[in-house]
Amino acid sequence: MERGRRSSSFGPMSSTVPCFLLLLFCLSGSAEAYKNYTVGDSLGWFDNTEKSNVNYQKWADSKEFSLGDFLIFNSDTNHSVVQTYNFTTYKECDYDDAQDKDTTQWSASDPSNTQTHPVTVAVPLVKEGMTYFFSGDYDGDQCRSGQHFKINVTYGQGLPKSLKSPEDAPSPASPVAGDDDSAPDTIVPSNFSHPKEENDDDKASDDQKSSSSVSILMHAQLHIVLLGILLFLF
Repeated sequence: MERGRRSSSFGPMSSTVPCFLLLLFCLSGSAEAYKNYTVGDSLGWFDNTEKSNVNYQKWADSKEFSLGDFLIFNSDTNHSVVQTYNFTTYKECDYDDAQDKDTTQWSASDPSNTQTHPVTVAVPLVKEGMTYFFSGDYDGDQCRSGQHFKINVTYGQGLPKSLKSPEDAPSPASPVAGDDDSAPDTIVPSNFSHPKEENDDDKASDDQKSSSSVSILMHAQLHIVLLGILLFLF
């Protein structure tokens, strides 16, 4: 009798604990991935004179950024995207005296052009620590009118291979403008991937990781099914 009681009390518990831990491990592993953040969400990247309700710092404070993530700026040719690691440059909304090693202009506006065109700019996060963004046009007026924010970039998973080598990393480029008919969507599609094409080695590595995750999930599901059968029998 005692042996039967011992078996019924410890058997199910010993099966439930490893199953639960395995499931947690599987879910936590699948949650880690490089992310693409659309700056301002549906509002895009504009100053308060055009979008009175933008608050980019509030938007940024609700996110967690890591190396390898991308920031997607949806704007137009009347606004620019400046990235800097220099707080003074950011505070003054002026990059004229900034150094190349700490400040990058990813897109430049053309205030002299009376006709504006939509622009989408993808900026990779490649350095840990504080990073600052602003629009530096019209002598900093756009920046002072709310078009700025700062973020803290953590290590996360580290940089992917496509961003580790200088020759592979995306470079600042002029805005890609087009006709109004070909304007990009305000929201970047959910299946948007990193702009940089992956090489065959990266794709193979990703396929292996995906296959491993699927295998772990299948084992967890099988364990749950078997546990249910055992509980039903006993």
